[in-house]
Parts: sequence; C-alpha cells; structure tokens
Amino acid sequence: MSHSNSLQAWLARLEQLHPSAIALGLDRVRHVMQAMALAPRFPLVIVGGTNGKGSACAMLDAILSAAGYRTGRYTSPHLLRYNERVRIGGREASDAELVAAFAQVDAARGDTALTYFEFGTLAAMAQFIAADVDVAILEVGLGGRLDAVNVFDADVALVTTVDLDHQDYLGDTRDVIGFEKAGIYRAGRPAICADPAPTASLVAHARAIGADLRALGRAFSYDTEGEGWTYRGVAVVWPELPAPALAGSFQLRNAAGALAVLEALRERLPVDVTAIREGLRTVTVPGRFQRIASMPETIVDVAHNPEAARALAATLQERPARGRTLAVVGMLADKDAAGVIAALAELVDQWWVCTPGSSRALPAARLAEVVHSRAPAVPLWIEADVRGALAAAQGEAREGDRIIVFGSFYTVAAVLAHAATQQ
Repeated sequence: MSHSNSLQAWLARLEQLHPSAIALGLDRVRHVMQAMALAPRFPLVIVGGTNGKGSACAMLDAILSAAGYRTGRYTSPHLLRYNERVRIGGREASDAELVAAFAQVDAARGDTALTYFEFGTLAAMAQFIAADVDVAILEVGLGGRLDAVNVFDADVALVTTVDLDHQDYLGDTRDVIGFEKAGIYRAGRPAICADPAPTASLVAHARAIGADLRALGRAFSYDTEGEGWTYRGVAVVWPELPAPALAGSFQLRNAAGALAVLEALRERLPVDVTAIREGLRTVTVPGRFQRIASMPETIVDVAHNPEAARALAATLQERPARGRTLAVVGMLADKDAAGVIAALAELVDQWWVCTPGSSRALPAARLAEVVHSRAPAVPLWIEADVRGALAAAQGEAREGDRIIVFGSFYTVAAVLAHAATQQ
C-alpha cells in the first residue's frame, strides 16, 4: 500500500488494519514496543476508571503545567480531530508529528497486526519520548488489564470510578470490572483509587501484587468549606483549594484522586499549592458539561453510561434552569440506554431523539421506545440526525429554557462540529 503522508490517509488505513476492532491481549503491542525500544525515562501516570478519566488527566496536566513541567497527555476518544488525543506541553500534536510517529510504528511492527488504538498508543509514547517530556499522563482506552496503555508500567496508577460500561468486553458486575481496572496497578508502586466504594476485587488484586493501595476515605480524603476545599493525604495537607473549573460536585472526587497522584510523585515532580490552585482554576475538558451557546443556553455532555448520566443529572439540579429543560439524545447500541434515560427522566420536559453518525448507533426509533417507557407523559420527537434534533429543540426553546445534548461522543461531536461552522 502506498504511504500517503496525510493524517487523514493514515487514520483511514488504521481503521482497516486489524480484523477485530478490539483485540484484547498485550503480546502484540509489547512485541512492537520492544522493537521500537520505547523505554520512557520520565515518570508515567496511567489513569483508568469508568468515568472521570479524562477530567482527572486534564487536572493533572493543568497542575503540572502550572508548576512548570513539560507534560505529555494521551486521551481518547477525540471529539473533532485525532490531534486532540496527543498533547505535548499543552498543545495538540501537529499532523506532521502524528504522521511521523505512525510511520515509526509501522516500520517497527513488521507483520504484527495492531488495532487503531494500539497503533495510536505506541505512536503517542514515541512522540513523548522524542519531545523529552518531564511526565506523561496516559488515559486507559477500555478496561485496564488488557488495554494497550497497560503495556507501559505506571509509576503511579489512578482508578477514578468503577461502574458498569462496556459490559460486552469487561463483564457485567462491578466486581469483575473492578478487577479489570486494577490491572494498571504495579507491585510496590502507588495504586490510587478515588471510588469511595472500591470493589473487593480491586482491593484484593492490589494486595495480591503488593501494590501500595491508597484509597479515598482511607489514605486520602477531602473536605469542603465554603466555596473551597482541602485535600488531606498520606503526608501532605493542601488547603483553601478552588473548586475545579469543571461543572459538577463529583469533580471533587476526581480532583482528590489527581492530587493523590501528585502527592505520590512529589519527590520526583514537586508541585506547590499555588500551582495546584492555578491548575484547578484553569482546567477545561471539551464535551463535559460544556456550555456552547447562551440563547438558548445549550450544554453538551458526553455522558453515555448510567453513572455519567447520574452525574449529569446532579449537575443540572445544582444549576436549575429558569425555564424548561429540553433534551437532545443519541446513543450507541452497546450502551445501557434504559439506565441513562432513567437517570435524567425526572428532569427533562421535552425529548428529541436522533441516530448518531456511527455504524454502532442505536436507531432513533428504538431509543424513542426507551424514553417513552421511562417518561410516558413527556412530549417526544424523533429526528433523523443530531443536527436536525438540535435545530428542532432550538425552534421550540423559549426564554429561560435550556437544551442539553448528551448520550455519546458522536452526538456531542456532531453539535460541536456544526457550532464551529457557525462562528
């Protein structure tokens, strides 16, 4: 195949590379990692969990950057551009940097098959090593134990939450999922859990491998006073912290988990409380309770599992609208639509359902049945696509109403892409 040097051509090719989109197991990735001699000398933080991974990674990045460190951050999925997944020193990787790294992986892999995510993970690490970052923050793609990111050994690993999502791959109980998440922990190294009720399987695995388990409510905690809050760790107290600039009181749990990571790294990467305050004040995560318009107020949120939907519901209740709440929702077929809709049903005055632009989309008519079963008396419309649903909701909105768009990265991405053309 001819090697086009455009990023688009590479991504199109990566999408076709491996017969199965998700092939669990680390042997192939480890083989290529060794062929590339990817041996980072900087501290490595790996962040897993059902929800909150992206937020915790963003907080770590913002605080470490405020402290003067050059960070590498690898996250997924992206909303508008693949480049969002790889950030070095706070900026997105350029097309040219990504293409060069993909070519490096391709040259090293020989006839070893890699998935899209495995390819991207090795390419991200190659870029961090080339850029000589001070620290790299890697977000787990799916699960933990068998995720490509886990081919690298974390100096500190954080599990944000353990809840149900991706049951097809990870099992359908919290205990099974907790074991998968705990796979990023390493013997003798700090293993942080910010879930207030860690599963027995996570605790047992951390103990069995001899990890230094630090759980929220035991090794570290936080308390709020007035507008601010205090982190209390194993050996440090960081007081008078601002609430993170991310909506939702649950973000304090993610922030406390991030600070537990920084406490564990403090001999190698010291940060002072000024940098912590600065990072918390300035952190942003696109697609997480992101306000994209004011007339009517329009909020997008990538919530796509019941735990995330409950967090979205709590944030909506913390910030009540003057008028009605109008919901635009599109979901993928492998998600727990009933659980997501149930979490928000009490708060929504009108529904527009649509089919997101993905081969894995749940057809709007099927989603409409789920909404109708949970909220039979609430007005409901079916639209073909996300843009049509949003336009219909905007047409219906009155003074003081707000629109929330949620259910999938694909749903939010369609709205953000459209908004970008309206500037």
